[in-house]
Amino acid sequence: MRKKYPKIFLKPGREASLLRGHPWIFSGAIASVEGKPDPGDIAVALTHKGIPLALGFYNPVSDISFRLLTIDTTASIDRLFWQKSIRASIALREKVVPEETTAYRLINAEGDWMPGLVVDRYGDYLVLSIATAGMEQHRQHILDVLSEELNPLGIFERSDGRARQLEGLEDHTCSAYGEQPPEAIEITENRLHFKMDIIKGQKTGFFLDQRPNREIVEQVSHEAEVLNCFSYTGAFSVYAARGGAIRVVSVDTSETANEIARYNLQRNSFSTERHPVFRDDVFTYLRRTDELFDVIILDPPAFAGSKKDIVKAARGYKDINLYAARHLREGGILVTFSCSNYIDETLFQKIVLGAVRDAGKTARLLHTMGPGQDHPTNLAHPEGRYLKGLLLSVSG
Repeated sequence: MRKKYPKIFLKPGREASLLRGHPWIFSGAIASVEGKPDPGDIAVALTHKGIPLALGFYNPVSDISFRLLTIDTTASIDRLFWQKSIRASIALREKVVPEETTAYRLINAEGDWMPGLVVDRYGDYLVLSIATAGMEQHRQHILDVLSEELNPLGIFERSDGRARQLEGLEDHTCSAYGEQPPEAIEITENRLHFKMDIIKGQKTGFFLDQRPNREIVEQVSHEAEVLNCFSYTGAFSVYAARGGAIRVVSVDTSETANEIARYNLQRNSFSTERHPVFRDDVFTYLRRTDELFDVIILDPPAFAGSKKDIVKAARGYKDINLYAARHLREGGILVTFSCSNYIDETLFQKIVLGAVRDAGKTARLLHTMGPGQDHPTNLAHPEGRYLKGLLLSVSG
C-alpha cells in the first residue's frame, strides 16, 4: 500500500512555476499544511483546489520550503527510487565525459532531480555532499546504491557550508564508506595529470565545472603571455602551458594551493621557472605590476554569498575586471568568470562591460561559458547554473 504523504496546499496561482518545471516552492507560496511533517519529510504539493502536482522534500525551516523530486504523485520515494535516479545519472556521464578523464560530477543536485545531493568522482573515490534536510534522511540509501553501482574504494562525505545552515543542519565531514582517501590523489583530465586534496581542498577538491573552459584557455594561449589570477592549484595554467604559452604567471593567496600548482606544472613536464607561481593578493598584484599580458584569466571566489552582498560583489567584480583590462595588450583575451549565485549572466555582463569601458577600452564577446556537460541544469531553474563566464577580445 502506498504511503500517505503530508499535503502542502499552495496559494491560488502559485503553482505556475512548478508547472513550468521549476523545482522550488518558497514559503510565501504555501497556504496551509495538512499533517505534521518534520523538516526533510516527503510531502505532496497540491493546488488550492486540491489537485496533486508533485512530490518533494518539505522543510518549514528553510525559505525554500518544497524541493521537487518527481511529478509522479503516486511514486514511492524508497531505495528503488534512488537506484533508478542514480543509474540515470551514471548513464548520462557515460555519454558526456571523455574517456581519458577520471574526475567529473556524477550527481548535480536539482540538475539530476536529486535536490541537495552532489557527488563527484575522483578516480576510485567518490565525494558526497548533502545540503538539504530531505536528502539527509535518505543518506543511507544513497550510500548503499552508490557503493553497489560503482564499487568505489571509498566514499568521503563533505556536507558543510552555508546551504546546510539554511536548512537547519550541522556540518558533517567523514569517511562514509570504504577507505578514507589519502591526503593527495592524482586524477587525469584530457590526458593531463593533477594532484588534488579531497579532504581539505576547496569545494570537493578540484573545480570540475571548469573543464570545458580550461580547453578554451588552451586554444587561446598559443605563443601568448598568460596571467592566471586566483589560480588555486594551477589547472588553467597547465592547460595554457600545453596550449603553447610563452609564459604563464599564476597568482593565488594560498601557498598550499601554490605548492600543488607548481607540482601540477612539473608533473605535466612544464618548467616553473618559465611558468612561475606567486603568492599574492590578486587585487594588490594587478595594482602593483606594470606587466602586460596577451591572455588574463579571472576565476575569483564567489563575492556574493547572499542577496545583501550583491552591491559589494558587483564592485569587486568591476574592480578586478578593470585592473585586468588595463593589463591586456591590444587585442588581448580576457577570460572572466563569476560563480556567485546572486550575480546572473545579464548582470555579470553589464559589470564587465562597465569595467572595460572604465579602462578606456572596448570588448567583443567571443563566447559565453558555463559548467561542463557533467553539470546538467534544469532549463526551468537558471539558479542552478551558478558558473558563468565571458571570453572577450579587448582593444583600445
